[in-house]
Amino acid sequence: MSNTPTLVLLPGLLCDAAVWAAGTEALAGVRCIVPSYGLADSLPAMAQAVLAALPAGLAGPQGRFGHCGSFDRFSLAGHSMGGRVALELMRLAPERVERFALLDSGLDPLPESEAGERERDGRLALLALARREGMRAMALQWARGMVHPDHVTQPVFEQVVAMVCRSTPEVFERQIHALLARPDARSVFANVHCPTLLACGRQDAWSPLARHEQMQRLLPHATLTVIEDSGHMAPMEQPAAVAAALRTWMACS
Repeated sequence: MSNTPTLVLLPGLLCDAAVWAAGTEALAGVRCIVPSYGLADSLPAMAQAVLAALPAGLAGPQGRFGHCGSFDRFSLAGHSMGGRVALELMRLAPERVERFALLDSGLDPLPESEAGERERDGRLALLALARREGMRAMALQWARGMVHPDHVTQPVFEQVVAMVCRSTPEVFERQIHALLARPDARSVFANVHCPTLLACGRQDAWSPLARHEQMQRLLPHATLTVIEDSGHMAPMEQPAAVAAALRTWMACS
């Protein structure tokens, strides 16, 4: 069996492998896998899709996940919605995960309050825009809140928009459904025992630093890394800094 470490990287809402591309180039000697969620419309279904997409040598024993193969372990990192999927995968198969990382993500369910209604209404308004005017029109509006204000005029902004445009309103609807139904993952996170990384863009307005500081208090052994000059899309906005944090974390045992 190969001794090459495996890192499973989970993208966020309307993201694909491009969100991790620049950073993974700096992770020499690591086998990086970026799965797709397909048309899954719940976080548990997305986690199951991730497990099913792993190469044969990483797909657990037959009878549990429907695959034959060795019971290999892997490091797991999720960005934004991908962090929510990572938490569901940790709920399903904690014994498979040797390191765990959440970037620009969170643990809480949709609030049962005015804040929850605002989030729901905001997401559904973007979906209506995507259906009415197309994914690019929606992406141009959505991405402005996802990056550092200084990056709106930089190439990375158009890279984010182009990535979103590779998706469809149908996928967008299904992923919104998954996020609005997200479970409370605090108990899962509090019981993570492997080396854990939390990373957050300093200027992340969607999943702010204060939220990650609360997460670290829930799991004191976790390392919190602040990605400077970055909004919510830290792996694309500051790939070198994110890769450095991942390299340090991958060296933990």
